[in-house]
Amino acid sequence: MTRFPLHLDLTGRRVLVVGGGAVAVRRVRGLLDAGAVVDVVAPDVAPELSALPVQQRAFVASDVDGAWLVLACTGVVDDLVAASCEERRVWCVRGDDAAASPVWVPAVTRVDDVVVSVTAGGDPRRAVALRDAIGLALETGDLPLRRARPGTGSVALVGGGPGDPGLLTVRGRRLLAGADVVVRDRLAPPVGLPEDVEVVDVGKTPGGPSYDQRAIEQLLVDRARAGQRVVRLKGGDVHLFGRGMEEITACVEAGVAVEVVPGVPSAFAVPAYAGIPVTARGVTQSVSVVSAHVPPGDPASTVDWDALARLGGTVVLLMAVGRLESACAALVAGGRSADTPVAVVQDGTLATQRVVVSTLRDAARDAADVSSPAVVVIGDVVGLR
Repeated sequence: MTRFPLHLDLTGRRVLVVGGGAVAVRRVRGLLDAGAVVDVVAPDVAPELSALPVQQRAFVASDVDGAWLVLACTGVVDDLVAASCEERRVWCVRGDDAAASPVWVPAVTRVDDVVVSVTAGGDPRRAVALRDAIGLALETGDLPLRRARPGTGSVALVGGGPGDPGLLTVRGRRLLAGADVVVRDRLAPPVGLPEDVEVVDVGKTPGGPSYDQRAIEQLLVDRARAGQRVVRLKGGDVHLFGRGMEEITACVEAGVAVEVVPGVPSAFAVPAYAGIPVTARGVTQSVSVVSAHVPPGDPASTVDWDALARLGGTVVLLMAVGRLESACAALVAGGRSADTPVAVVQDGTLATQRVVVSTLRDAARDAADVSSPAVVVIGDVVGLR
């Protein structure tokens, strides 16, 4: 039998549920989520239904009057309920016998504004299995979520993780699957996108041309105002030296909807891929993450390198390529032993990953040919590798 599928707008409409057991409870939850005005008729009802208008009595045919939809969930008088609905031309869902029911409640999954309903020839377990598989594919971005019609624009700042695209979060993948525009950094992970998705590369190459930050913010705002869903794809985490707050502020001030999806920070993931825990019981109880894009001694530097040296523990340096010698010298000058182990990890988490192990005394010399991106780990935890 071929059935005609529909999605009903039940907002403000009366729906009658006959029965007060577990099936009724499940159905009522979905109806309330859909905005229906739910009435329950049953001699006995579960405690979960006590907050609703409940008539604790046997069903009578006139209960159907004025209902847009009826759900028979008794397993006892469903024949009577269905017959009363048929007589009044009101749709009735039978909970006892799917084959005899003129209406089925499908297995439903919702991902953002996408709703998928599944029926499977009256086999609810089969329908649920299919629903779960489809829901997982939508959640992980394996199915296309991109709109074909214009809608309300938005911006999502997505942390792409340390480099390996397999470390991109599920939420990040889902947003990329629905994106109209992807504004990506140089260190953002490579991701497969449909050919008609616009990709704007705003990567900032060290020592090379720099895409103006204000221009990036204006780009995000302009595209969202044009009704596009924009994903700002960054390397690592959104806020760990990523200037995410500036972009969020620009969107908020422009009245553009914006969300943040954290990413796996390279400061922790890259050492882990190199076999180095940034903390370890009995070795260190602290870890400091420092940006070395401004070298020690520079008037623009806000890092207290002497205090950092005295603190001990693990120090993770980001953006330190080209400034490794001065950073190591500053830590030694602040009191850290020149024999402190150092690991420089280039292309962390990628197939091209390379690890150079040295000390504060010799790291600049031993890692002289290391190129960006690289993460520097300083401390006794390097010896655990």
